[in-house]
Amino acid sequence: MAQPTENSAYSQRPGETVPNISEKDRAKPSPLKVPSRLLMGPGPTNAHPRVLSAQSLPLLGHLHPPFLAIMNEIQQGLRYLFQTTSPYVLLVSGTGHAGMEAMIANCLEPGETIVVATSGIWGQRVCDLSERYGAKVVNLESPPAAAVKLEDIKASLEQHKPAALFLCQGESSTGVHQSLAGLGELCHQHGALLLVDTVCSLGGVPFFADEWAVDCMYSGSQKCLSAPPGAAPFFMSERAMKKLKGRKTKVATYMLDMNLVGDYWGWYGKRWYHHTGPISMWYGMREALAIVAEQGLDSMWKRHTQLGKYLWAGLSEIGLEPYVTDPADRLITVNTIRVPKDIDAVKLITFAMAKFSLEISAGLGPSAGQVWRVGLMGYNATAANIELVLTAFRQGLAEQGYSKSQPKTQNPQESRVDYP
Repeated sequence: MAQPTENSAYSQRPGETVPNISEKDRAKPSPLKVPSRLLMGPGPTNAHPRVLSAQSLPLLGHLHPPFLAIMNEIQQGLRYLFQTTSPYVLLVSGTGHAGMEAMIANCLEPGETIVVATSGIWGQRVCDLSERYGAKVVNLESPPAAAVKLEDIKASLEQHKPAALFLCQGESSTGVHQSLAGLGELCHQHGALLLVDTVCSLGGVPFFADEWAVDCMYSGSQKCLSAPPGAAPFFMSERAMKKLKGRKTKVATYMLDMNLVGDYWGWYGKRWYHHTGPISMWYGMREALAIVAEQGLDSMWKRHTQLGKYLWAGLSEIGLEPYVTDPADRLITVNTIRVPKDIDAVKLITFAMAKFSLEISAGLGPSAGQVWRVGLMGYNATAANIELVLTAFRQGLAEQGYSKSQPKTQNPQESRVDYP
Protein backbone atom coordinates (compact mmCIF):
# COMPACT_ATOMS: atom_id res chain seq x y z
CA MET A 1 0.00 0.00 0.00
CA ALA A 2 1.30 3.46 -0.89
CA GLN A 3 2.20 5.73 1.99
CA PRO A 4 -0.38 8.49 2.68
CA THR A 5 0.89 11.98 1.97
CA GLU A 6 -0.14 15.54 2.64
CA ASN A 7 -1.16 17.50 -0.46
CA SER A 8 -1.75 21.21 -0.05
CA ALA A 9 -3.51 21.39 -3.44
CA TYR A 10 -6.54 19.62 -1.99
CA SER A 11 -9.00 20.93 0.59
CA GLN A 12 -8.76 18.08 3.08
CA ARG A 13 -9.17 18.93 6.76
CA PRO A 14 -6.19 19.21 9.12
CA GLY A 15 -4.94 15.75 10.05
CA GLU A 16 -6.54 14.01 7.07
CA THR A 17 -4.00 12.17 4.93
CA VAL A 18 -4.43 11.67 1.20
CA PRO A 19 -3.33 8.29 -0.20
CA ASN A 20 -2.45 7.74 -3.84
CA ILE A 21 -5.54 7.86 -6.06
CA SER A 22 -6.48 4.48 -7.51
CA GLU A 23 -6.82 4.60 -11.30
CA LYS A 24 -8.05 0.99 -11.55
CA ASP A 25 -11.66 1.81 -12.44
CA ARG A 26 -11.04 5.10 -14.24
CA ALA A 27 -12.86 4.69 -17.54
CA LYS A 28 -11.40 5.76 -20.85
CA PRO A 29 -13.36 8.67 -22.35
CA SER A 30 -15.93 7.45 -24.86
CA PRO A 31 -19.32 8.61 -26.12
CA LEU A 32 -22.43 6.95 -24.70
CA LYS A 33 -23.85 4.38 -27.11
CA VAL A 34 -27.47 3.25 -26.82
CA PRO A 35 -29.09 0.93 -29.38
CA SER A 36 -32.34 2.04 -30.99
CA ARG A 37 -35.18 -0.30 -30.08
CA LEU A 38 -38.94 -0.30 -30.47
CA LEU A 39 -40.34 -1.05 -27.01
CA MET A 40 -43.61 -2.90 -27.59
CA GLY A 41 -43.60 -4.75 -24.27
CA PRO A 42 -45.48 -3.81 -21.09
CA GLY A 43 -43.34 -0.71 -20.53
CA PRO A 44 -41.45 1.47 -20.62
CA THR A 45 -42.56 2.62 -24.04
CA ASN A 46 -40.51 4.83 -26.31
CA ALA A 47 -40.76 8.41 -25.09
CA HIS A 48 -42.31 11.09 -27.26
CA PRO A 49 -39.58 13.22 -28.95
CA ARG A 50 -41.13 16.39 -27.52
CA VAL A 51 -40.79 14.96 -24.02
CA LEU A 52 -37.12 14.10 -24.56
CA SER A 53 -36.49 17.55 -26.02
CA ALA A 54 -38.13 19.24 -23.02
CA GLN A 55 -35.82 17.32 -20.69
CA SER A 56 -32.78 18.92 -22.34
CA LEU A 57 -33.84 22.46 -21.39
CA PRO A 58 -31.70 24.45 -18.90
CA LEU A 59 -32.05 23.62 -15.23
CA LEU A 60 -33.88 25.94 -12.85
CA GLY A 61 -33.72 25.95 -9.09
CA HIS A 62 -36.35 23.70 -7.53
CA LEU A 63 -37.95 26.69 -5.74
CA HIS A 64 -37.46 29.32 -8.45
CA PRO A 65 -40.78 30.96 -9.40
CA PRO A 66 -40.53 29.83 -13.06
CA PHE A 67 -40.16 26.23 -11.90
CA LEU A 68 -43.04 26.55 -9.44
CA ALA A 69 -45.14 27.81 -12.36
CA ILE A 70 -44.24 24.63 -14.27
CA MET A 71 -45.35 22.57 -11.27
CA ASN A 72 -48.68 24.44 -11.33
CA GLU A 73 -49.07 23.58 -15.03
CA ILE A 74 -48.36 19.93 -14.23
CA GLN A 75 -51.09 19.93 -11.59
CA GLN A 76 -53.58 21.42 -14.05
CA GLY A 77 -52.66 18.71 -16.56
CA LEU A 78 -53.05 16.01 -13.92
CA ARG A 79 -56.52 17.24 -12.95
CA TYR A 80 -57.60 16.93 -16.59
CA LEU A 81 -55.98 13.50 -16.94
CA PHE A 82 -57.56 12.23 -13.70
CA GLN A 83 -60.88 14.01 -14.35
CA THR A 84 -60.96 15.61 -10.91
CA THR A 85 -61.31 18.99 -9.27
CA SER A 86 -59.26 17.88 -6.27
CA PRO A 87 -56.36 20.16 -5.32
CA TYR A 88 -54.50 17.09 -4.05
CA VAL A 89 -52.66 16.04 -7.20
CA LEU A 90 -48.90 15.86 -7.78
CA LEU A 91 -46.04 13.83 -9.19
CA VAL A 92 -44.26 11.53 -6.75
CA SER A 93 -40.50 11.60 -7.31
CA GLY A 94 -39.95 8.00 -8.38
CA THR A 95 -41.48 5.26 -10.48
CA GLY A 96 -44.86 3.60 -10.00
CA HIS A 97 -43.58 1.66 -7.00
CA ALA A 98 -42.99 4.99 -5.24
CA GLY A 99 -46.60 5.91 -5.96
CA MET A 100 -47.73 2.54 -4.61
CA GLU A 101 -45.79 3.01 -1.40
CA ALA A 102 -47.03 6.60 -1.01
CA MET A 103 -50.61 5.35 -1.27
CA ILE A 104 -50.22 2.64 1.37
CA ALA A 105 -48.06 4.72 3.71
CA ASN A 106 -50.50 7.64 3.77
CA CYS A 107 -53.87 5.86 3.58
CA LEU A 108 -53.32 3.01 6.04
CA GLU A 109 -52.28 2.88 9.70
CA PRO A 110 -50.75 -0.08 11.53
CA GLY A 111 -53.38 -2.61 12.55
CA GLU A 112 -55.94 -1.53 9.96
CA THR A 113 -57.31 -4.00 7.42
CA ILE A 114 -56.99 -3.70 3.65
CA VAL A 115 -58.75 -5.92 1.12
CA VAL A 116 -56.54 -6.38 -1.95
CA ALA A 117 -58.34 -7.54 -5.09
CA THR A 118 -55.53 -9.46 -6.76
CA SER A 119 -55.44 -10.46 -10.43
CA GLY A 120 -51.67 -10.45 -10.90
CA ILE A 121 -48.32 -9.42 -9.51
CA TRP A 122 -49.24 -5.83 -8.60
CA GLY A 123 -51.91 -6.94 -6.18
CA GLN A 124 -49.35 -9.31 -4.70
CA ARG A 125 -46.91 -6.42 -4.30
CA VAL A 126 -49.52 -4.33 -2.50
CA CYS A 127 -50.16 -7.24 -0.11
CA ASP A 128 -46.43 -7.38 0.67
CA LEU A 129 -46.12 -3.61 1.02
CA SER A 130 -49.18 -3.31 3.25
CA GLU A 131 -47.82 -5.96 5.60
CA ARG A 132 -44.53 -4.04 5.83
CA TYR A 133 -46.52 -1.03 7.05
CA GLY A 134 -48.27 -3.11 9.70
CA ALA A 135 -51.64 -3.57 8.02
CA LYS A 136 -53.78 -6.70 8.14
CA VAL A 137 -54.12 -7.97 4.59
CA VAL A 138 -57.05 -9.85 3.04
CA ASN A 139 -55.87 -11.16 -0.32
CA LEU A 140 -58.94 -11.55 -2.53
CA GLU A 141 -57.57 -13.42 -5.54
CA SER A 142 -59.32 -13.72 -8.87
CA PRO A 143 -59.39 -16.92 -10.92
CA PRO A 144 -56.48 -17.14 -13.40
CA ALA A 145 -56.63 -14.57 -16.22
CA ALA A 146 -59.82 -12.95 -14.92
CA ALA A 147 -60.94 -9.90 -12.97
CA VAL A 148 -62.18 -10.08 -9.39
CA LYS A 149 -65.97 -10.31 -9.36
CA LEU A 150 -68.06 -7.52 -7.86
CA GLU A 151 -70.04 -9.92 -5.68
CA ASP A 152 -66.80 -11.28 -4.17
CA ILE A 153 -65.59 -7.76 -3.42
CA LYS A 154 -68.90 -6.86 -1.81
CA ALA A 155 -68.85 -9.99 0.35
CA SER A 156 -65.28 -9.28 1.45
CA LEU A 157 -66.10 -5.71 2.43
CA GLU A 158 -69.09 -6.88 4.46
CA GLN A 159 -67.08 -9.60 6.19
CA HIS A 160 -63.82 -7.81 6.95
CA LYS A 161 -64.93 -4.16 7.26
CA PRO A 162 -61.58 -2.88 5.98
CA ALA A 163 -60.15 0.62 6.08
CA ALA A 164 -59.40 0.36 2.37
CA LEU A 165 -59.96 -1.65 -0.81
CA PHE A 166 -57.18 -1.82 -3.40
CA LEU A 167 -57.59 -2.72 -7.07
CA CYS A 168 -55.30 -2.60 -10.09
CA GLN A 169 -57.28 -1.20 -13.02
CA GLY A 170 -54.80 -2.50 -15.59
CA GLU A 171 -52.83 -5.57 -14.46
CA SER A 172 -49.81 -5.67 -16.77
CA SER A 173 -48.63 -9.11 -15.64
CA THR A 174 -51.82 -10.88 -16.74
CA GLY A 175 -53.50 -8.43 -19.12
CA VAL A 176 -56.61 -8.12 -16.94
CA HIS A 177 -58.75 -4.97 -16.93
CA GLN A 178 -60.54 -4.61 -13.58
CA SER A 179 -63.85 -2.78 -13.75
CA LEU A 180 -64.29 0.01 -11.18
CA ALA A 181 -68.05 0.25 -11.72
CA GLY A 182 -69.90 0.94 -8.48
CA LEU A 183 -66.89 0.30 -6.25
CA GLY A 184 -66.44 3.85 -4.99
CA GLU A 185 -69.99 4.04 -3.67
CA LEU A 186 -69.73 0.50 -2.29
CA CYS A 187 -66.52 1.34 -0.42
CA HIS A 188 -67.99 4.48 1.06
CA GLN A 189 -71.07 2.58 2.26
CA HIS A 190 -68.68 0.36 4.23
CA GLY A 191 -66.43 3.18 5.47
CA ALA A 192 -63.49 2.15 3.30
CA LEU A 193 -61.23 4.12 0.98
CA LEU A 194 -61.00 3.06 -2.68
CA LEU A 195 -57.35 2.79 -3.76
CA VAL A 196 -56.46 2.23 -7.44
CA ASP A 197 -53.34 1.43 -9.47
CA THR A 198 -53.52 2.88 -13.02
CA VAL A 199 -49.85 2.54 -14.02
CA CYS A 200 -50.43 0.90 -17.40
CA SER A 201 -54.02 2.02 -17.99
CA LEU A 202 -54.09 5.80 -17.37
CA GLY A 203 -54.51 7.59 -20.69
CA GLY A 204 -55.37 4.39 -22.54
CA VAL A 205 -58.73 3.53 -20.96
CA PRO A 206 -61.36 5.70 -19.26
CA PHE A 207 -60.72 6.87 -15.71
CA PHE A 208 -62.85 9.37 -13.76
CA ALA A 209 -61.51 9.99 -10.27
CA ASP A 210 -64.42 12.12 -9.06
CA GLU A 211 -67.32 10.48 -10.88
CA TRP A 212 -66.17 7.00 -9.81
CA ALA A 213 -65.52 8.13 -6.21
CA VAL A 214 -61.88 7.00 -6.16
CA ASP A 215 -60.02 8.10 -3.02
CA CYS A 216 -56.37 7.58 -3.92
CA MET A 217 -54.69 6.66 -7.20
CA TYR A 218 -51.14 6.37 -8.48
CA SER A 219 -49.82 5.82 -11.97
CA GLY A 220 -46.58 5.86 -13.95
CA SER A 221 -44.95 8.17 -16.45
CA GLN A 222 -43.50 5.54 -18.79
CA LYS A 223 -46.61 3.90 -20.21
CA CYS A 224 -49.49 5.66 -22.01
CA LEU A 225 -48.06 9.09 -21.11
CA SER A 226 -44.95 8.40 -23.23
CA ALA A 227 -42.38 9.86 -20.83
CA PRO A 228 -39.32 8.16 -19.32
CA PRO A 229 -39.68 6.32 -16.00
CA GLY A 230 -39.23 8.50 -12.93
CA ALA A 231 -42.56 10.13 -12.08
CA ALA A 232 -45.68 8.69 -10.45
CA PRO A 233 -48.86 10.74 -11.03
CA PHE A 234 -50.74 10.77 -7.72
CA PHE A 235 -54.22 11.77 -6.55
CA MET A 236 -56.05 11.99 -3.22
CA SER A 237 -59.70 12.81 -2.62
CA GLU A 238 -61.08 14.93 0.20
CA ARG A 239 -61.98 11.71 2.04
CA ALA A 240 -58.41 10.44 1.74
CA MET A 241 -57.06 13.78 2.91
CA LYS A 242 -59.37 13.71 5.93
CA LYS A 243 -58.00 10.25 6.73
CA LEU A 244 -54.41 11.52 6.40
CA LYS A 245 -55.01 14.52 8.66
CA GLY A 246 -56.80 12.40 11.25
CA ARG A 247 -54.10 9.76 11.62
CA LYS A 248 -53.21 8.55 15.10
CA THR A 249 -49.69 7.63 13.98
CA LYS A 250 -47.06 9.51 12.00
CA VAL A 251 -46.64 8.49 8.36
CA ALA A 252 -43.78 5.99 8.53
CA THR A 253 -41.84 7.38 5.56
CA TYR A 254 -40.40 10.89 5.39
CA MET A 255 -39.79 10.84 1.64
CA LEU A 256 -43.40 9.96 0.77
CA ASP A 257 -45.30 11.69 3.60
CA MET A 258 -47.98 13.70 1.82
CA ASN A 259 -48.20 16.10 4.76
CA LEU A 260 -44.72 17.19 3.66
CA VAL A 261 -44.59 16.44 -0.07
CA GLY A 262 -47.96 18.17 -0.50
CA ASP A 263 -46.46 21.30 1.04
CA TYR A 264 -43.82 21.38 -1.70
CA TRP A 265 -46.60 21.20 -4.30
CA GLY A 266 -48.68 23.93 -2.65
CA TRP A 267 -51.47 21.74 -1.31
CA TYR A 268 -51.80 23.72 1.90
CA GLY A 269 -51.51 27.29 0.64
CA LYS A 270 -47.75 27.68 0.81
CA ARG A 271 -44.53 26.22 -0.61
CA TRP A 272 -42.16 24.40 1.72
CA TYR A 273 -38.89 22.71 0.80
CA HIS A 274 -39.14 18.95 1.21
CA HIS A 275 -36.68 17.56 -1.34
CA THR A 276 -35.05 18.70 -4.56
CA GLY A 277 -37.56 17.84 -7.26
CA PRO A 278 -36.23 16.03 -10.35
CA ILE A 279 -36.34 19.17 -12.44
CA SER A 280 -35.71 17.72 -15.91
CA MET A 281 -38.19 14.92 -15.25
CA TRP A 282 -40.84 17.50 -14.39
CA TYR A 283 -40.07 19.34 -17.65
CA GLY A 284 -40.74 16.09 -19.50
CA MET A 285 -43.98 15.45 -17.64
CA ARG A 286 -45.20 18.96 -18.25
CA GLU A 287 -44.73 18.30 -21.98
CA ALA A 288 -46.32 14.83 -21.78
CA LEU A 289 -49.40 16.32 -20.12
CA ALA A 290 -49.52 19.09 -22.73
CA ILE A 291 -49.64 16.39 -25.43
CA VAL A 292 -52.50 14.69 -23.56
CA ALA A 293 -54.40 18.00 -23.53
CA GLU A 294 -53.74 18.56 -27.25
CA GLN A 295 -54.96 15.11 -28.24
CA GLY A 296 -57.84 15.02 -25.74
CA LEU A 297 -58.84 12.07 -23.60
CA ASP A 298 -61.72 11.12 -25.92
CA SER A 299 -59.30 10.79 -28.83
CA MET A 300 -56.71 8.89 -26.79
CA TRP A 301 -59.19 6.37 -25.40
CA LYS A 302 -60.73 5.77 -28.85
CA ARG A 303 -57.33 5.34 -30.51
CA HIS A 304 -56.15 2.75 -27.99
CA THR A 305 -59.46 0.86 -28.31
CA GLN A 306 -59.34 0.80 -32.11
CA LEU A 307 -55.71 -0.26 -32.21
CA GLY A 308 -56.41 -3.03 -29.71
CA LYS A 309 -58.99 -4.43 -32.13
CA TYR A 310 -56.51 -4.06 -34.98
CA LEU A 311 -53.84 -6.01 -33.08
CA TRP A 312 -56.16 -8.86 -32.16
CA ALA A 313 -57.56 -9.10 -35.68
CA GLY A 314 -54.01 -9.74 -36.88
CA LEU A 315 -53.12 -12.12 -34.06
CA SER A 316 -56.31 -14.12 -34.62
CA GLU A 317 -55.49 -14.42 -38.31
CA ILE A 318 -52.14 -15.97 -37.31
CA GLY A 319 -54.00 -18.38 -35.04
CA LEU A 320 -52.94 -16.91 -31.69
CA GLU A 321 -55.34 -16.72 -28.77
CA PRO A 322 -55.80 -14.33 -25.84
CA TYR A 323 -54.76 -15.39 -22.35
CA VAL A 324 -57.75 -13.50 -20.93
CA THR A 325 -60.67 -15.30 -22.53
CA ASP A 326 -63.48 -12.96 -21.44
CA PRO A 327 -63.34 -9.77 -23.57
CA ALA A 328 -64.91 -7.85 -20.66
CA ASP A 329 -61.81 -8.60 -18.57
CA ARG A 330 -59.24 -8.03 -21.34
CA LEU A 331 -56.88 -5.05 -21.11
CA ILE A 332 -56.08 -3.24 -24.36
CA THR A 333 -52.91 -1.44 -23.27
CA VAL A 334 -50.97 -4.58 -22.29
CA ASN A 335 -52.09 -7.60 -24.29
CA THR A 336 -51.34 -11.13 -23.10
CA ILE A 337 -51.07 -13.71 -25.88
CA ARG A 338 -51.16 -17.40 -25.03
CA VAL A 339 -48.05 -19.30 -26.16
CA PRO A 340 -49.09 -22.26 -28.35
CA LYS A 341 -48.10 -25.78 -27.39
CA ASP A 342 -44.58 -26.82 -28.48
CA ILE A 343 -43.56 -23.22 -29.17
CA ASP A 344 -40.55 -21.73 -27.39
CA ALA A 345 -41.65 -18.27 -26.22
CA VAL A 346 -38.12 -17.07 -25.52
CA LYS A 347 -36.94 -18.02 -29.01
CA LEU A 348 -39.59 -15.79 -30.56
CA ILE A 349 -38.70 -12.92 -28.22
CA THR A 350 -35.03 -13.33 -29.15
CA PHE A 351 -35.88 -13.49 -32.86
CA ALA A 352 -37.92 -10.27 -32.72
CA MET A 353 -35.10 -8.40 -31.00
CA ALA A 354 -32.35 -9.77 -33.24
CA LYS A 355 -34.13 -9.17 -36.55
CA PHE A 356 -36.29 -6.13 -35.88
CA SER A 357 -34.83 -4.51 -32.70
CA LEU A 358 -38.34 -5.06 -31.38
CA GLU A 359 -39.22 -5.80 -27.77
CA ILE A 360 -41.92 -8.40 -27.16
CA SER A 361 -42.01 -9.51 -23.53
CA ALA A 362 -42.54 -12.77 -21.72
CA GLY A 363 -45.07 -13.35 -18.95
CA LEU A 364 -44.60 -12.16 -15.39
CA GLY A 365 -45.84 -13.51 -12.08
CA PRO A 366 -48.95 -15.66 -12.62
CA SER A 367 -48.51 -15.58 -16.43
CA ALA A 368 -44.80 -16.50 -16.48
CA GLY A 369 -44.06 -19.18 -19.07
CA GLN A 370 -47.57 -18.99 -20.51
CA VAL A 371 -47.81 -15.76 -22.51
CA TRP A 372 -46.19 -13.08 -24.58
CA ARG A 373 -47.00 -9.50 -23.61
CA VAL A 374 -47.43 -6.75 -26.21
CA GLY A 375 -47.98 -3.16 -25.16
CA LEU A 376 -50.12 -0.64 -27.04
CA MET A 377 -49.44 2.56 -25.15
CA GLY A 378 -49.11 6.22 -25.98
CA TYR A 379 -46.57 7.23 -28.61
CA ASN A 380 -45.96 3.58 -29.58
CA ALA A 381 -49.62 2.83 -30.23
CA THR A 382 -49.66 3.07 -34.03
CA ALA A 383 -50.82 0.84 -36.85
CA ALA A 384 -47.29 0.72 -38.30
CA ASN A 385 -45.89 -0.60 -35.04
CA ILE A 386 -48.63 -3.21 -34.84
CA GLU A 387 -47.77 -4.36 -38.36
CA LEU A 388 -44.15 -4.85 -37.31
CA VAL A 389 -45.25 -6.86 -34.26
CA LEU A 390 -47.46 -9.08 -36.42
CA THR A 391 -44.63 -9.59 -38.90
CA ALA A 392 -42.32 -10.63 -36.08
CA PHE A 393 -44.88 -13.15 -34.85
CA ARG A 394 -45.48 -14.58 -38.32
CA GLN A 395 -41.81 -15.00 -39.13
CA GLY A 396 -40.72 -16.05 -35.65
CA LEU A 397 -43.42 -18.70 -35.42
CA ALA A 398 -42.69 -19.94 -38.93
CA GLU A 399 -39.07 -20.51 -37.93
CA GLN A 400 -40.37 -22.90 -35.26
CA GLY A 401 -42.60 -24.75 -37.72
CA TYR A 402 -45.86 -23.23 -36.46
CA SER A 403 -48.76 -23.01 -38.88
CA LYS A 404 -52.26 -22.41 -37.63
CA SER A 405 -53.59 -19.48 -39.61
CA GLN A 406 -57.29 -18.74 -39.40
CA PRO A 407 -59.67 -17.14 -41.90
CA LYS A 408 -60.16 -13.42 -41.39
CA THR A 409 -63.08 -12.57 -39.13
CA GLN A 410 -62.84 -8.86 -39.89
CA ASN A 411 -60.81 -6.52 -42.01
CA PRO A 412 -57.98 -5.21 -39.78
CA GLN A 413 -57.89 -2.01 -41.85
CA GLU A 414 -61.29 -1.13 -40.39
CA SER A 415 -59.60 -0.71 -37.01
CA ARG A 416 -56.52 1.07 -38.32
CA VAL A 417 -55.87 4.49 -36.80
CA ASP A 418 -52.60 6.41 -36.63
CA TYR A 419 -50.97 8.45 -33.89
CA PRO A 420 -52.01 12.09 -34.37
